Formats: sequence, structure tokens, C-alpha cells
Amino acid sequence: MKSVHLNQELVLEARQSVSDGAGGMQSGWVSLGTLWAEVRGGSGRIAGGAAQVVSETAYRIVVRAAPAGSPARPVAGQRLRSGVRVWQIEAVREYDHAARFLICFAKEEVAA
Repeated sequence: MKSVHLNQELVLEARQSVSDGAGGMQSGWVSLGTLWAEVRGGSGRIAGGAAQVVSETAYRIVVRAAPAGSPARPVAGQRLRSGVRVWQIEAVREYDHAARFLICFAKEEVAA
């Protein structure tokens, strides 16, 4: 197994819905904290339709493990952010047999 170098600080965010004051709900992202990570780029492709084209790249982001149920443990549907860059988390599993690290399978979309 390749050694892990946690050299990039990322913010873990979760979607949260709040009342908009007019009987509806408004959705936004709330920070759950920061995680040190190793970001590994993968393959990319062009996605979207005629109205909007985006460049979509797969990433594997390795972070230190946290217990199941902990707010510091990423889950699918959350996202990681570094400045203006955002990675949508699609799946999470243990990286190693000792469960010291987690690997987040994520994608980044950028308008083409």
C-alpha cells in the first residue's frame, strides 16, 4: 500500500436546509471542520448537455479515519472544499486494513 502524505487542508461541508421565512426551505452548505488530506487526481471527461458543458474529473481523497457517526467522518453527499475548488463526495471506505485512513471517491466539476 502506498504511503499517505496528508499535505492539503480541506473543509468538510454538509448540506443543511433552513426556513426561508416564507413557509419554504432554503438549502446551503455548512462547515463541519477541516481535514488534512492527500488529493489524487484521476481520469476526466466532458459532461453536460447543449445548455451547459462541464469538465468532470474523478479524485481519490485520503483523510485520517474517524469513528462511524463522528461529524469528522466524511460520508457520501457531503463535499470537500479548498478555496474555490469543490469536490463532491460520492463514496467513502477504509483505505487500509488497520482503518487508519479513509478514501473518499469524489468528483470535481468545472465549467468548460
